[in-house]
Amino acid sequence: MRHLLGIVLAVLLAAALFFAASWGYVHLVALHGASLTSTRGLEALGALAGAGLLLGILLSVPQVSALATVLPGIVLVAWTVLLAVREHTALRYIPMKGESFGQGFQTLLTTGVLGMVGVAMIIPLFVPRRWRGPDLADMADEDEDVLSGTATTGLLS
Repeated sequence: MRHLLGIVLAVLLAAALFFAASWGYVHLVALHGASLTSTRGLEALGALAGAGLLLGILLSVPQVSALATVLPGIVLVAWTVLLAVREHTALRYIPMKGESFGQGFQTLLTTGVLGMVGVAMIIPLFVPRRWRGPDLADMADEDEDVLSGTATTGLLS
């Protein structure tokens, strides 16, 4: 069940990277020295920060399946490799090129940002603990501590 939820989160993360991060990047670059405190600047910065926050949470929370970041990461790295091998083909497969989403994605792809982010997203693949559920031995130790009365409540006495 954890991995099924990871697949759903992977789709949500991919959508956030494509729509929020790409849109935010295009509109942040389009400010051309205008203030970040303008409404447009704050919206763009918020979109980028939101996508980054989602990515950071999925990368760092050990209870989340590694599939949540690995699947979109593999797609981003593969797309970057395709760009290096066959540039025209990689650029042709970008959806919504006429919209700011597609333009931002193309810019992030051609500058290598998506490739670097994709490599960082693949790292949980190599952490064995991310593939297992909650450790049953740790849960048994906690139950013994509670039964023996040695468990700490975390409150200061």
